[in-house]
Amino acid sequence: MSSSKLYGGIEGGGTKFICIVAGGPDEIIEEARFATTTPQQTLRQVCAFFRPFAGQKRLHSIGLGTFGPLDLDPASPTYGYITSTPKPGWGGTNILGILQSALGVRVAMDVDVAASALGEQRWGASQGHDPSLYLTVGTGIGGCYLAGGKPLRGMVGSEMGHVRIPHHRQADPFDGCCPYHGDCFEGLASGPSIQERFGQPAESLADDHPFWELEAGYIAAALANTILTFSPRKIVLGGGVMQRAFLFAKIRRRVGELLNGYLSHPTLTGPMDEYIVPPALGHRSGVLGGVAMAMQLEQSN
Repeated sequence: MSSSKLYGGIEGGGTKFICIVAGGPDEIIEEARFATTTPQQTLRQVCAFFRPFAGQKRLHSIGLGTFGPLDLDPASPTYGYITSTPKPGWGGTNILGILQSALGVRVAMDVDVAASALGEQRWGASQGHDPSLYLTVGTGIGGCYLAGGKPLRGMVGSEMGHVRIPHHRQADPFDGCCPYHGDCFEGLASGPSIQERFGQPAESLADDHPFWELEAGYIAAALANTILTFSPRKIVLGGGVMQRAFLFAKIRRRVGELLNGYLSHPTLTGPMDEYIVPPALGHRSGVLGGVAMAMQLEQSN
């Protein structure tokens, strides 16, 4: 039995919830996965997983990174709620309140990509690099920019997946799949956009398919804009589409072409092999990010 402090981490995804009790990435005490069904059923399973640790006073706090959109304004009457999500049945769910009430421990909450960013900065690929950017390219596209160890906050949550990027219509006549913006970044480069174009998922598209050059160009355009605007010291690219590891070399090359020597920092004038990188925590970036959030919550007391 562990004698160190234990924390809970939750990654709330559209298809599954992942929960762990851990003291850090090298001390995972217990882990479980549940299908994302109704809020009542799913959160009942989450609470049942943590309750033995909470009941024994072994669990100090929990961090939750979940799909959204979320109300993250502490002054709002719906703070801690999932708001206008397309996930059936989850809109208006007071997920923060339900967990805190059922388990009797403090819960920190943020969007899933912010949790992944925090996990990678604490223990993974962006450790020691501040500020940093985590971008996920998968079922959706989302990003989190960390400065001073905290996600950048504005009037509303950051929606990096919906920035506008050049659309090469001659080579790519696809109109985009975003229901709000059509050919925004997510509409052109997400997993569903690939599925709609070719009638097959991204993971089954051949490595030498000509579309991958376009995909790399779309991702590189978004990254170049972020580099010019926020100048992160490390960029981590996660998500299902980025499981195609050959994309990294294409993206790095294209970012260099787009910057075209304008920024003279040595990180940006070389091959960028150590600058634009995959997650070091692999599939646990998000759930370990939840643990990092829980640790931050305790340290803020």
